[in-house]
Amino acid sequence: MAVPSQYVLPNDLPVALLDCSEAFSLLSAEEKLYAHYLSHASFYGGLIVLFQTSPESPAIYILLNRLFRSQDHKELKGVALGQGLSDEQYQAILVYTAGFFANMGNYKSFGDTKFVPNVPKEKFEKVLRASAAFARDPDGMESLWRTVADRMYSLEPSERQLGLGTNGITTYFSANCTMDDAELAQRFLDSKKISAYNTRLFKTLKDDGRSQYEVRLASVSKEGCGSESNDLSQILGSFEFEGHEIQVTRGDYSPLLLRVRENLEKAKAFASNDNQRHMLEEYIRSFQEGSIKAHKEGSKYWVQDKGPIVESYIGFIESYRDPFGSRGEFEGFVAVVNKSVSARFAQLVSAAEHLVASLPWPASYEKDKFLRPDFTSLDVVTFSGSGIPAGINIPNYDDIRQTVGFKNVSLGNVLSVGSATEREKLTFLREEDKDVYIKFRGPSFEVQVGLHELLGHGSGKLFAQDEKGVLNFDKETVINPETGEVVRSWYKVGETYDSKFTTMASSYEECRAECVGLYLCVNEEVMRIFGHEGQEANDAMYVNWLNMVRAGLLGLEFYTPETGRWRQAHMQARFVILRVLLEAGDNFVTVSQKVGTDGRPDAQVTLEREKIMSVGRPAIERFLQRLQVFKSTADVQRAREMYEGYSAVTDTDPYHFLTLRDTVILRKEERKSFVQINTQITGDNVDVLQYESSPSGLIFSVLQRFPDDMQKLENEMLELSYADSHYWEQQGLPR
Repeated sequence: MAVPSQYVLPNDLPVALLDCSEAFSLLSAEEKLYAHYLSHASFYGGLIVLFQTSPESPAIYILLNRLFRSQDHKELKGVALGQGLSDEQYQAILVYTAGFFANMGNYKSFGDTKFVPNVPKEKFEKVLRASAAFARDPDGMESLWRTVADRMYSLEPSERQLGLGTNGITTYFSANCTMDDAELAQRFLDSKKISAYNTRLFKTLKDDGRSQYEVRLASVSKEGCGSESNDLSQILGSFEFEGHEIQVTRGDYSPLLLRVRENLEKAKAFASNDNQRHMLEEYIRSFQEGSIKAHKEGSKYWVQDKGPIVESYIGFIESYRDPFGSRGEFEGFVAVVNKSVSARFAQLVSAAEHLVASLPWPASYEKDKFLRPDFTSLDVVTFSGSGIPAGINIPNYDDIRQTVGFKNVSLGNVLSVGSATEREKLTFLREEDKDVYIKFRGPSFEVQVGLHELLGHGSGKLFAQDEKGVLNFDKETVINPETGEVVRSWYKVGETYDSKFTTMASSYEECRAECVGLYLCVNEEVMRIFGHEGQEANDAMYVNWLNMVRAGLLGLEFYTPETGRWRQAHMQARFVILRVLLEAGDNFVTVSQKVGTDGRPDAQVTLEREKIMSVGRPAIERFLQRLQVFKSTADVQRAREMYEGYSAVTDTDPYHFLTLRDTVILRKEERKSFVQINTQITGDNVDVLQYESSPSGLIFSVLQRFPDDMQKLENEMLELSYADSHYWEQQGLPR
């Protein structure tokens, strides 16, 4: 039986090179060394993502690494053809390997669905056994294959997507954890003022039937080793909580974080100012000891490091893939400033205060003072993690964002190659919309990213109480516009937006930021800042709105009917926006089913541009106010009721979204995978190693990331994987 298309990568997988050679060549010798060591720290840390994705991912990574490291891919192709594989079947092995490396695991970074090799298991095995890697180390390769073969190909319902318990696979939690366990752990973490960002949760059953939990912090230091910083001295150890024993330990990913720390220490020698040096010192302490407090201190220095030529950030950052929404995936990036594009973003920052004031919520729901951030366009040198975004607004620590500030990053070389689309591959649009869409998709997306990151994620106040019981707003006078009464709820001590909104937090916030982009892109001043005036500005604004509703339709690919869950925060957000604009009525937005020219099911989405101001913007204005008010007041109940209502996917009249989902999957275009450069030190120089834009080029780039200690690194990764494998034995992973 053929594997459903959503679980395999197509042989024509689009692959693009993130070219930064020109920007890198303009750096000074010291800046190049700084970028080189930060890149190595990021790539070593990026291996942690394998352990955060699935139980089998670390061993699959090593299996594929050894297979392609032992002989040239063209030579390996000859081996495959000699074992009876077709050209297409060998290409499928190349594509699977490239996709695995690009996603740093066997689940898609965008959508969280599993992908399996599009070649029969027995044929994959034949290639392995005939390879140079197997000839060199038959016992090692045999052991790896036995460990991963079944799970590599399995598409059991609980393994098709990331999730908690029966809803999918996660390695942020042991296999026996449920949502109740996650909620218990969060209450414990809140009570101890422990951030969940760098933790995992493991549950075991004691002889008396009671559950015992281990909250494990990521650190180089292991339990009982080394000195403890003040913020950890009261955290590590065993605690009784709500009738359960909870142990807080550390040492998760220790060998990998050791290499991160060592490269950050090398980078520190080439830092250009005290902010960068202090930032790296705090990151080093954070990764050594497992202290999020230290990472937050480092993030404060990072925010204050204004306008660096080499920009970077590293740590446990985004919580999209934690099924509970609190734990951060490891991420590290290094990039070089694009000065010409950054000048436009600087103009947007200058206009930000009065643009924020125009957003549709009362002034009391906005920060007391707008903290002017850096906003730069960067060419990515290195981006480690499960995927590469087009823009970032960080840090994600609410208290720093509210009081110290934040930075916005637009990744220019990702934007330029990521948004390119061929006309014949454009789906679900009217023919008369396609040319203007292709012309303005890139420019309009740059506008949306700018507004989304700076004025979306950068706006809005959280009503909160500090440790002394003092509120950051006047509860006697501030009115909740949704109720007409004074505000009655806020964030208590130890609570954060993520810990309150949990499973909904990421998507809800992305939706709020997307709505801000739609709401403000109609502003002529905004369009002038980005170089668009007159008809060109009108076209770019129209394409931005059209792209959003099309994305809402495309988002149906990322909904799982079997579990009733969304697998991707941004796409859920865009579907919600589509629903809001459909609800606005007056035929402003329509979605209809039809038969394509190929005789297969098709669909079409339309948006009437002359009704954007009269119908669309008022609908977004009303919705955006509700999003902000519920977020500001920590009103999770009303937020969830509203957001989950719009997120519901049914097959009822008039839209039949479940049927449309089948059509979307039938006609989907695979997201691009990116080939990144490597840097190497040759004498006194830092050289750039570039690769071709192909699956084999992507594979080769990954093989050359760790030239100095690959064998030792792989052995340590296997030890880490096998040491914890018993936590997922019930899901089939052998020890």
